[in-house]
Amino acid sequence: MTRTSENRSHLPFDPTRKTALAVGILYLLTFIGSIPGALLMAPILTNPNYIAGPGAATQIGIAAVCEMVNVLALIGCAVAAFSIVKRQHEGLALGYVATRSFEAAVIVIGIVSILAASSLQQAAAAGGDAAAFIPVGIALVDVRHWTMVIGPSMAAFNVLMFGTLLYRSHLVPRAIPALGLVGSPLLISWTAGAMIGITEPNTAWHTIAVIPFFFWELAVGLWMTFKGFNRNAPIVVAAIAEAQSRTASEQAVSVPPVGIATQAGAA
Repeated sequence: MTRTSENRSHLPFDPTRKTALAVGILYLLTFIGSIPGALLMAPILTNPNYIAGPGAATQIGIAAVCEMVNVLALIGCAVAAFSIVKRQHEGLALGYVATRSFEAAVIVIGIVSILAASSLQQAAAAGGDAAAFIPVGIALVDVRHWTMVIGPSMAAFNVLMFGTLLYRSHLVPRAIPALGLVGSPLLISWTAGAMIGITEPNTAWHTIAVIPFFFWELAVGLWMTFKGFNRNAPIVVAAIAEAQSRTASEQAVSVPPVGIATQAGAA
């Protein structure tokens, strides 16, 4: 056994490690769900006459499943992290859960609109007036567009809370939440600009606003999956102390006093 392995074996049990692992995996699942989902939806998003064409129902269905994986992971990572970060500030922790859940709910609206457009295409292919359905299909795709502007942009608000919690608590290296906190005003400004009508997706402004968030969420996912929370962070130190105290109490209860044990043996 190496010296490093020996040192690790003598470290006290960290009750926060499983939570950090869950948060990290769920953050990575948001990438696994959202990126393939967006790519698979390309036929219906880029073709205004999709409703009148042959369609790609299976592909769109798989894309919707991927998006749902993203949605559930968004909610899951917030719920999983809450039990730890509430020790730093419960209000900010609740705000993080709320904004993450709002983000997921808005994305679900986009998923439903795309599934509705796919169903409309199948109805048109079955003998309906396809040309008459095209405006409805375009409107449903527009709904999805706006859900992807407003929904994921809520990351700018949940990072203000989660990033602040991580930065103050020292649970991860401060450079990680700092990246998100710096990018937050950029994404908020782009979202406001898109709603007003002065910018569009895939512009330079959009790219500059999104890049910090991409790396912030990727860094959070990778760090918590492979490293976990900083064991020297006050929250983790307190959690370890509580676990040790609980274990000692349980052991004390399970071992009978010496006098009682002696009488039992004599009997």
